[in-house]
Amino acid sequence: MAKKASLRHRLYHGETSFDFMGRKRMWFAISGLVIALGIVSLFTQGLNLGIDFKGGVAWTAKAKGVSVGTMRDAVRPFGIGDATIQTTGNGFIKVSSKHLPQDKQNQVTGAIANTAHSTPQQVSITDVGPSWGKAVTNKARTALIVFFILITVYISFRFEWKMAVAAIVAVIHDILITVGIYSLSRFVVTPATVVAFLTILGYSLYDTIVVFDRIEENTRGLSASGRMTYSDTVNLSMNQVLMRSLNTSLVAILPVASVLFIGVYFLGATALEDFALALLVGLITGAYSSIFIASPVLVLLKEREPRYATIRQRLATKGAPAAPLTPAAAAVMAGGGGGTRVMRTGVDDGGADTGGGDGAPPLVPGRPRTVPAHRPHGRQGGRPRPRKKRRR
Repeated sequence: MAKKASLRHRLYHGETSFDFMGRKRMWFAISGLVIALGIVSLFTQGLNLGIDFKGGVAWTAKAKGVSVGTMRDAVRPFGIGDATIQTTGNGFIKVSSKHLPQDKQNQVTGAIANTAHSTPQQVSITDVGPSWGKAVTNKARTALIVFFILITVYISFRFEWKMAVAAIVAVIHDILITVGIYSLSRFVVTPATVVAFLTILGYSLYDTIVVFDRIEENTRGLSASGRMTYSDTVNLSMNQVLMRSLNTSLVAILPVASVLFIGVYFLGATALEDFALALLVGLITGAYSSIFIASPVLVLLKEREPRYATIRQRLATKGAPAAPLTPAAAAVMAGGGGGTRVMRTGVDDGGADTGGGDGAPPLVPGRPRTVPAHRPHGRQGGRPRPRKKRRR
């Protein structure tokens, strides 16, 4: 009995046939649960906005060896026991709080200096007014609206409006998941977070467009062949780009994780923390949505069209549905099997029809069929024998 190939081998050689569309309800349920928890958190405790958005005062002092709890006890008598306090790897500590009267602000400066074993002159103070925070919020909202308009126009012209709707749903999914995670975890939201947020939305959109491009290629022969439903075509497309999506996601996530955990927590580069954290959360969410949200939503929209509904109904009357086609089997069907005729008798990887008789259009456009093997020379076929010249 042959040993079953590993998942890595099957991914690399295009031998996977995961039924993504058959489990779309499970993907929707997982996302719905996370989004619901995030919405509840937003209504109950909101976001932990930095002083750049809501205004306030930030004190920064060199306090090597001083813990967050010690500093919080020092500023608690001044009514800011709930202040945001952060330590860095290079011995600095930052205390961020709401606006205070000038005399109380000076008292907090003195308390921080005493706790840090320094002088008030060595404590830097940053005062952000509420008008500045409101301006930053409005700019972030405007940037998000412009982003939505541009991607809707682009995808509608590049593909079709139903793909644009599916992509927008995936982007909204990423926004709700990321915002919910920030609310639940109480991560501080800063302008760097907003910049990273827009960056990861672009990455998620890029990954979704790659998937949609493959789906569009595979559907070109669908109406003519009538051998696959739209759901089966999307499954095939997802399996074809699965290895690429995994590789690009890992290549993007690993450097960001290195910046976050090594740069911030070991080297003390806190300026990168807000940006790297938002990138990490967004990249993971974007990779998930491009596979498990955008494509299933597209299937729900497209299979309502009469031609795809007819194909599904006709194939359903023929018996049990076949397993998803593997990319390797689709390549054989498209290329003619390297000179060998592919008959309509075999099944591949769980019963998927690998047929494709004479004249059948390829399921994967863009790859020409190979020329069948030459017939042997002779009287049965091939080139005719040359006639002998008659003597006069």
